Amino acid sequence: MNTELETARSIDTGAQNAVERARARLVELQAEDGHWCGELTADTTLESDYILFQLWLYPPSGGRWAPPTRTLIEKAVQSIFERQLDDGGFEIFAGGPSEVSASVKAYVALKLAGVDADDPRMARLRGRILELGGIQAANSYVKINLGLFDLYPRQYCPSIPPEIVLLPFRLLYQMSAWTRAIAVSLAIVHAANPRRPVPEGFDLQELWVEGVSPAFHRDGSLLSWHNTFLAADGFLKWWERNGSQAIRRKAIARAAEWMIERLRHSDGLGAIYPPMMYSVMALDVLGYAADDPLRVETLRQFERLMVDDGERFFFQPCFSPVWDTAIGAYAVSHSEAGDGAAGRAVDWLLEREVRRHGDWSLKRPGVEPSGWAFEYKNEIYPDIDDTAMVMLALGNARGADDAAQREAGRRGLDWLLAMQSRDGGWAAFDADNNWEFLSQVPFADHNAMLDPTCADITGRVLEALAAHGLGCDHAAVARGVKWLVRHQEDDGSWYGRWGVAYIYGTCFALRGLAAAGESDREAHVLRAGEWLRSIQNADGGWGESCASYDAGTFVAAPSTPSQTAWAILGLIAGGDDASLSVRHGIEYLLDTQLPDGSWREELATGTGFPKVFYLNYHLYKDYFPLLALSSFAISRANSKDRL
Repeated sequence: MNTELETARSIDTGAQNAVERARARLVELQAEDGHWCGELTADTTLESDYILFQLWLYPPSGGRWAPPTRTLIEKAVQSIFERQLDDGGFEIFAGGPSEVSASVKAYVALKLAGVDADDPRMARLRGRILELGGIQAANSYVKINLGLFDLYPRQYCPSIPPEIVLLPFRLLYQMSAWTRAIAVSLAIVHAANPRRPVPEGFDLQELWVEGVSPAFHRDGSLLSWHNTFLAADGFLKWWERNGSQAIRRKAIARAAEWMIERLRHSDGLGAIYPPMMYSVMALDVLGYAADDPLRVETLRQFERLMVDDGERFFFQPCFSPVWDTAIGAYAVSHSEAGDGAAGRAVDWLLEREVRRHGDWSLKRPGVEPSGWAFEYKNEIYPDIDDTAMVMLALGNARGADDAAQREAGRRGLDWLLAMQSRDGGWAAFDADNNWEFLSQVPFADHNAMLDPTCADITGRVLEALAAHGLGCDHAAVARGVKWLVRHQEDDGSWYGRWGVAYIYGTCFALRGLAAAGESDREAHVLRAGEWLRSIQNADGGWGESCASYDAGTFVAAPSTPSQTAWAILGLIAGGDDASLSVRHGIEYLLDTQLPDGSWREELATGTGFPKVFYLNYHLYKDYFPLLALSSFAISRANSKDRL
């Protein structure tokens, strides 16, 4: 008995010491103006796209390609090759298998950059692509990009017509916010039907699998949305050849107006890599000169995503300052920091409240603008998840101006309540973005056509509402709780849309339920705790592979600090701070903490588009373990007080 008591005391002391080191490290990483922004990294597709983009910006002359960005292209080549797998292909998450679209993109980029097709690395890559189905098996965005240079037959690429901005039922706004920005900018480009040149003699014939059609495949059903949209795509291709040019001109003008309005109120269209790149192309086909201020600024914002520090070269898909700052402030304040770091972060966040009507307001007219975006500036697209996290920070830390903070908190609370979907849950950018049949359009294989309500965001919003005084007696909270209970998986977990994957969803569902006043004796809470304990790794930590999204169920992976922290946070929210599982999880975090107070994490634990694009948030490994350790310390202290 004494041995158990001594062990518990040792873990409690170790956790408190680890909290102090982790908090000091996080404060050390804070910028002078109060914000945090960790690096955000992904796979090789961004560097591959960059090389193809250079071909657009600087076309060959006399058949020879000599872009002024040659040095950067060579750095991109090196960066891509550094991540080639032993089988020759390229993965979309660390530890994953070769993926055909990423591999095709890499091959095209490397060959364009001048790497000889007979290079052994290229031969292995080419062989792996053919094993995976060849260029025909790549996703629609790869084919669309290649079609701009006649490297994939345009008649077999999905049509993205600018007339989409003229369609009834506000069809454009039934797509997710990120798809909206991509589709409009790409539609402008495709309406111009560009045929950009490639270097003399360049082609991709060696990537084609003989006997496999380049066309989209119909499913076996006589009537299905997939086949319906394929038929519609055929009509659109006829329209492009024979349709009304007056309507086409009107659509292009409306699409250009839509895009430029959003460029003027953000750090690039949507403030994310794909539409930022496509918007430069769109301005080109609209006739903007290379030195036009709007075009210059649009390209500048895109190039800001580049990291080139002399040792590393890669592109970030976007910046994450509001997200990092909100979680950082919450984690620091939760750990009882007295150095003003959280207050400085709150002041920085208050300056970035969105006060402009954006796309979200079409479904919520009359609602006062508020909310926070993910990036430095993206006023059209405040993010419900970020807003909830900011609201948690505002509820836990004090800035310099109490009155301004109270008013921002009031507006943020009202906005979150207004953004609840009819089903009771919350999504990322819009309410009621759930027209499932749109996922069957030919260019929807990026698996992100819609922005559905999800457990991780719903749980975080419930937590934020509770932090500002709304409990289970509030109708919105009650509906949110019912949504979570209704969407629990059979095994007791919850699906996480924006983090990998079921551990993430379960953590924030449990935290939301606890904040809403749900008893930890409820069956759904107990089942979730049992599930978390059942998947713990032998080393005491937790880990989950991005392959969970493909499998539709949990797939184990080596332990990571962030996922271990999520599991501990979920268990504590479910009323468990004393089990062996929690103890071993805390010991894992203590054992793996580095001397500087941080942790090491190589695996992707963030999700962009499930099954397609994953993210490594480089501060997840620091602020989530801090939050887990401090939550453990607080829970243990409260348990002792109750005794």
